[in-house]
Amino acid sequence: MGAMIADAFFAADYAGAREKFLAAAKPNAVRHRAVQNPLRGPRGEKLYCDAVWTGPIDAERVLVTLSATHGIEGFCGSGCQTAWYATGAWREIPKGIAQLHLHAVNPHGFAWLRRVNEDNVDLNRNFVDHVRPYPENPAFESLVAAICPAEWTEASRTASAGVLADYAKRHGDFALQTAISAGQYSHPEGVFFGGHAPTWSHRTIRAVFGDWLARATAVGVVDFHTGLGPRGYGELICALPPGHPGAALARAWYGADLTSPEMGTSTSPPLHGTNGEGFARFLAHARFSAIALEYGTLPVKDVLDAIRADNWLHLHGDLAGEDSRRIKTQMRDAFAPSDSAWRTSVWTRAEDVLRKTAFGLADL
Repeated sequence: MGAMIADAFFAADYAGAREKFLAAAKPNAVRHRAVQNPLRGPRGEKLYCDAVWTGPIDAERVLVTLSATHGIEGFCGSGCQTAWYATGAWREIPKGIAQLHLHAVNPHGFAWLRRVNEDNVDLNRNFVDHVRPYPENPAFESLVAAICPAEWTEASRTASAGVLADYAKRHGDFALQTAISAGQYSHPEGVFFGGHAPTWSHRTIRAVFGDWLARATAVGVVDFHTGLGPRGYGELICALPPGHPGAALARAWYGADLTSPEMGTSTSPPLHGTNGEGFARFLAHARFSAIALEYGTLPVKDVLDAIRADNWLHLHGDLAGEDSRRIKTQMRDAFAPSDSAWRTSVWTRAEDVLRKTAFGLADL
């Protein structure tokens, strides 16, 4: 597929992404549910998570995709979901397999160019058991003043960078990445905050899964992400712990390409409260596999710096000022590159992975 063709599936903003997806998907949908978020986008636009079902309504095997778990990463996932329909690739899978595509599960973050949701919660850290004590992250606690400074001046950034560099020198770069991004539950205004209750997006996913996948006996989930790994490469990260039956299923479907944070083979450290933990509860009645398809963009430090800057902007900054324009450009560069080569790599990999998932389901 040529680069110019791939570009056609990717949008410039949330509203455009939703329009492209629905135009491609709804003509082929057996059912469609639009769940409206309680808040609005930056131009007052309504925000929705759209669920589209294609294929046999009573199918026992279902391919599932999610986009915008981390809002701004929805540009990638939406582009792939749209291309899947627009190119006709969705037709080229075994008969009897149904498809459920959840477009923009975090539409607020998507529209506002943020990873987090309307409550500053990272959805992919929100699926802990909120009744039990929250996981602790003592390394984050020791670094929080440097990770989330109250000012975002050149002087404050330099001072914070020195503290973080010292930690990395003593413990290693991956340990610093883990400290910042593994998830934390003690600083609601900080980065990678997992929340203190199920979010709107969490509840929406749970409701759609409960209503539409209750009869499924086999499910394959692909959750689109960006920001880690080599630029344009789609890493297949198992969203389940190594001992879970679904992890064995994923290894059978994806082979040597599959990585595992718990086994130390992934660009991602082990995380708290991931979507995979939620899927394990919501799909306990079925055989299922779940992966994060993670596309690289910029070096990890640049990606984390963009997240930290965006957190400062929405907590302390002026959303109408020059800082906002600069930081939102950082966020787009870190999570939603617009060059044709990157987009083409993204879609080429996605098409292959979705096919493998569908044929894996057919073999069960």
